[in-house]
Amino acid sequence: MTFGHNHLLGIEPLRPDEITAILDLADTYADQARTEHKHSTALKGMTQINMFFENSTRTQASFEIAGKRLGADVMNMAMQASSIKKGETLIDTATTLNAMHPDLLVVRHPHSGAVDLLAQKVNCAVLNAGDGRHEHPTQALLDALTIRREKGRIHRLNVAICGDIAHSRVARSNLILLNKMENRVRLIGPPTLVPSSFKEFGAEIYEDMDEGLKDVDVVMMLRIQKERMDGGFIPSEREYYHRYGLDAAKLANAKDDAIIMHPGPMNRGVEIDSEIADHPTRSVIQEQVEMGVAVRAAAMDLLAQNLRARRAEAAANQPVEV
Repeated sequence: MTFGHNHLLGIEPLRPDEITAILDLADTYADQARTEHKHSTALKGMTQINMFFENSTRTQASFEIAGKRLGADVMNMAMQASSIKKGETLIDTATTLNAMHPDLLVVRHPHSGAVDLLAQKVNCAVLNAGDGRHEHPTQALLDALTIRREKGRIHRLNVAICGDIAHSRVARSNLILLNKMENRVRLIGPPTLVPSSFKEFGAEIYEDMDEGLKDVDVVMMLRIQKERMDGGFIPSEREYYHRYGLDAAKLANAKDDAIIMHPGPMNRGVEIDSEIADHPTRSVIQEQVEMGVAVRAAAMDLLAQNLRARRAEAAANQPVEV
């Protein structure tokens, strides 16, 4: 299994075979989670620290469950009440963490690049759980695993990503991954939320929802991220739903077996109709949550293997005292 990285900071540095390696291992963890024997010893003896500078119940819980199932000692640091609020810098935090000797550090931060900075300063493996508008790699990987399990492949598909592209690190990571795996990606939304610069990533941009959804295999809806908006990006939620909310009429433009995705949390009646979100055969939103635990377990397993190998090599190269 090929995965030559010390950290998982984004999709951009990954080769297609490395993406496949994560998905293949995640597949085994997903199947294992559906049995009585959910636990393994892949991270036995290791310490995992979850540092979430932004609230995210879903992602943090997913990493915590994954770590505990692999046998790690898991600690959640309450960053909302931490020394960061008292003026401590990220460099100070890294120094403090190094003194604790963690093995895996899971970080979510509101500023792009902050996770990368921490990775340069700590003596452990770092996983990016979302940084600003930059990337959210494990979300893209769990989406890819969900698509692959539903469609039997993760290449040569037509995928539509719809909604607030401008403020979405999920959209960016998914676009990068889907392009690497030779898919055709369409971005759909109003001009205020779909910057033309995304054409540089090889995406096709549509303002009309019906036209953009025509004959797609996957429909991925995104949340309107009001907390990252500093102006009037949409006229009103009612108008937005009328033009861009996924309902039965708009979905009819996609292929009959197109699957419906959403990274959550959902704004029902804004981005998506409840009947569509809960569709018994076409919605895979709950499967995305399930695959999140499997993908995060696989990513931590692979990083832990590399960390152990580096430490063993360093120990072997230590001079022998005589």
